[in-house]
Amino acid sequence: MRHGQTEWNREERFRGRADLALTELGHRQAEAAARSLNGRRITAIYCSPLRRAVQTADALSGELGLPVEPLDGLIDMDFGEFQGLSAEEAGARDADLLHKWIHAPHEAQFPNGDSLEDVRERAAGAVHELAAKHGDETVVLVAHKVVCQVLLCAMLGLDNSHFWQVGQDVCAINAFEVVGGATSVSKVNDTCHLRDLDQ
Repeated sequence: MRHGQTEWNREERFRGRADLALTELGHRQAEAAARSLNGRRITAIYCSPLRRAVQTADALSGELGLPVEPLDGLIDMDFGEFQGLSAEEAGARDADLLHKWIHAPHEAQFPNGDSLEDVRERAAGAVHELAAKHGDETVVLVAHKVVCQVLLCAMLGLDNSHFWQVGQDVCAINAFEVVGGATSVSKVNDTCHLRDLDQ
């Protein structure tokens, strides 16, 4: 699942490795997501080490009675020099790179930062390790928009050029199953648990 709202989500800034906290609404989104997962046979919670993911995972921990284990493989994309910028500011700094990010994201390499392939290798590697460790168990991973999108592309057998074709709203839940090394996706970008929140 993706973490709850932060101020930079509201402002549409490149978040990346900035260690942002959830907004008040973000906390309520995380609590709603946690309630929606109560009753499932979940055995472990893993999250990106960034604060917005940890705070979202903590809401799950309180609801499910499980500890949270930070996992570096789930950390957000490093946007390098674009971190903290709005799209307008990023375009003023490097219009070609912003155009590539929007129209050919798989070709974008952020100076002093990541490419989508870097994120995919980290995140998919973490998922494969967890699948081997947990076998038939159900675990929750709390991560970031980019991480969730590239993982879903990987699970669907799509390359990173399809990145923008996979929606991922704040605090969305996705579900997939790994059986014998093969993956199947059963839920994408589910935000039904947020329906009754006062936005």
